[in-house]
Amino acid sequence: MLTMLEVDDPRWTQPLAPEQVEAAVSGRLVERLGRRGKYLVWNFEDDVHLIMHLRMTGTLLLDPPAGTPYARVRLALDDGSRVLFCDPRRFGTGELARSSEELSAFFAARLGVEPLGDEFTVERLRTLARGRRAPVKAFLLDQSNVAGVGNIYADEALFRARIHPLRPAGTLRRGQLEALRDAVVVALRAGIDAGGATIDDFRHADGVAGAFQNEFLVHLRRGEPCVVCGTPIRKMVAGGRATYACERCQPRPRRRP
Repeated sequence: MLTMLEVDDPRWTQPLAPEQVEAAVSGRLVERLGRRGKYLVWNFEDDVHLIMHLRMTGTLLLDPPAGTPYARVRLALDDGSRVLFCDPRRFGTGELARSSEELSAFFAARLGVEPLGDEFTVERLRTLARGRRAPVKAFLLDQSNVAGVGNIYADEALFRARIHPLRPAGTLRRGQLEALRDAVVVALRAGIDAGGATIDDFRHADGVAGAFQNEFLVHLRRGEPCVVCGTPIRKMVAGGRATYACERCQPRPRRRP
């Protein structure tokens, strides 16, 4: 049971007031912890749901030491455990859904197909990409297309699929879409197996750092030799984000006349 939710930063619950969210979930039995895309969902009794997003610098910590910095939200459970939502840049959010219908509508308006689910097929990816002129990197980062793929995993997947980040998504051939679909799944599973990547702020709930940053093939490896061909990795901007690629393994698309 969640015995207490205390929100110190009103931005976390906007547009609702912290008191509204606190009253809605405090004292309720936690029936399940779930995930959709990058959102963590606390499912409570009586069909009430708390939807958390860590954004860029948020971290959930279980029973952290006293004085842990950047705590914006405090949760207490009836077994004596404490959970802190820490967020130096205050981008993280907490939102409330008062029914399963509200929860479904919330995600339907924001998220596309789950990349680790059965619906993430080559045909689904082909349908989503058809006619898109945006770079494939931007296409992958758009959560309304594929839910849960972040900057790191997009770079790593595109390298595995041998696709340049600037190639327009709508120009991908079927073989490339098949390679991309498989590469997204492989990159995400590799990240999960390594416990995520700790570059700046990410940590596990127990405070332990992730290890996926030690396995990067291209991300953050500007100027370093490609693990396949030895060509120096290049850094560029795609979809408004810092992007890394080997332009020998991932040939740059030709400019149309």
